[in-house]
Amino acid sequence: MIGFIVAGLVIGVLARLIKPGKQRLSLIMTLLLGLAGSVIGGLLANLLGTGDIFELNVIGFIAAVVAAVLLIGVAESVSNRRA
Repeated sequence: MIGFIVAGLVIGVLARLIKPGKQRLSLIMTLLLGLAGSVIGGLLANLLGTGDIFELNVIGFIAAVVAAVLLIGVAESVSNRRA
């Protein structure tokens, strides 16, 4: 469980570094979006047959970072609409 949280935080931070511009997201939101991205990446890797959803592999990690970048973009657009 702790490894899943740490991986989610790493994925969230990497996604924020990849996404251009300044994001106004808290550390908790970065963690949550990273966790969501890691679940999506694990599911995608599982569907491709490269590993289990809870298994760390390269394709799942790349898919998780891409999913987290997309989720950060969605979170930014939602927060900009509210402001």
